[in-house]
Amino acid sequence: MAKRDLEIKPYVFPMPVLMIATYGDNDKVDVMNMAWGGICSSSQIALNITETHKTSENIKKRGGFTVSIADVLHLAESDYFGTVSGNRVEDKFERTGMHAVRSERVDAPIIEEYPITLECKVNKIQKDENGFRVVGDIVNVQADEAVLDENGKVDPTKLNAFVFDQFQNGYYKIGEKIGDAWKSGNKFIN
Repeated sequence: MAKRDLEIKPYVFPMPVLMIATYGDNDKVDVMNMAWGGICSSSQIALNITETHKTSENIKKRGGFTVSIADVLHLAESDYFGTVSGNRVEDKFERTGMHAVRSERVDAPIIEEYPITLECKVNKIQKDENGFRVVGDIVNVQADEAVLDENGKVDPTKLNAFVFDQFQNGYYKIGEKIGDAWKSGNKFIN
């Protein structure tokens, strides 16, 4: 099959749709949709964001944030959080009609409508020629009972999550299990 050079592009698929929630001044809830982040160790998450975002300012001031997995039921709200800046729209969160409660573990809100939330405390902030990066320690994970299996583990097929594609700027629903990690390739082990 012929291949074609596409130059330098950030073409990794899938990209997560992560909802980063913080408190601003006067405990104002701010939520940002971001794709350039992910797990960087068994107990840490890294966010690669622009320093001028309201979320970045809030993280620096408060030292905490939450990360939720966006679900299909809240696609419009989630997309809106990535389209509108909290620096320009003061009532950004309120316009969606979503609800937040204060985390008991970090200085950040938990968005009630999202099915799973990681509560994170800032471990370090890195700023260099490659950009602005926040590494957070995951101090707890909260999940709705509805997305748990009979053993109390998160069932990805119940999350109703979606991912972002950098190729055509689309969202795609995920959830069908097609194999078992560390088992599907066993036929190649001698």
